[in-house]
Parts: sequence; C-alpha cells; structure tokens
Amino acid sequence: MEFQLDKTLKADSLLMGHFKLSYLLLMNDSNYPWFTLVPRRPEMTEIYQLCEEDQKLLWQESKILSRVIMDYFSGEKLNIAAIGNIVSQLHMHHVVRFKHDVSWPKPIWGQLPMSRYADDNARSIMSAISEQLELEGFCTLD
Repeated sequence: MEFQLDKTLKADSLLMGHFKLSYLLLMNDSNYPWFTLVPRRPEMTEIYQLCEEDQKLLWQESKILSRVIMDYFSGEKLNIAAIGNIVSQLHMHHVVRFKHDVSWPKPIWGQLPMSRYADDNARSIMSAISEQLELEGFCTLD
C-alpha cells in the first residue's frame, strides 16, 4: 500500500519537505509555532508499530527538529505529542510554548480556533526553519 498524507493534516498544514522517514509540516495556525512529523509508512497509527529502525529514525528527526525550532523561536517549553484522537495516521506534534502564549499553561488542543498564517509569515518561518535543518543535514526540501 502506498503512503498518503491524511486529508485533515493536508488541509490544516503546509508541507515544508521531508526527512528520511517523515514529512515535515508547519501547522497553519499562527497561534503557536507548531510543526508536525508524519512518518511515511502506510496504515501506522502508533509509534510502537514502526520497526525498530524507523522508531530510532523518528526520534532522531524529532530531536533535530526540536532543537532547531526551540533555538529559532527561543521557546520556554516544547510540547511533543502523538495523540491521534482525531487524525489516526501516525504523526508527532512539536509545539513551541511560551508563558505568554494564548493557551498557557493549558495544552493547545481545543483552546482556540486555528488562526491561519498570512502567506508571507508562513513562507518566512518555513524558509528560516528549512535553512537551519538543511545546515544540520537532516532535511531535504521538496
């Protein structure tokens, strides 16, 4: 079976590129710096379902993404979650948090409606993060 990105993830995000295993998405919600890794493995819903090599690769991708986004945004806290209650396709959220953000200290889910980025803002963020990831050698942009 061929991998296809879930329609909800596709509608709610901007595709930035890919790592060796995962698509890298910017969630189209300007309330938070919010990125998502989606392993390109069909029918996976949980991390434990990945083979051991893919599990290690996902954690490596998560680690480098985490470091880059925390450095870039000077975050105070990073929330990482693989919830999947609405979108069952395996994906890992990486949300940079600040004590002054609109949902602090609560989790972001269900707090506010999504506030889409202006095109220029999204392109600027995607470009800056992509540049840092390329310098790290971990991301290939489409």
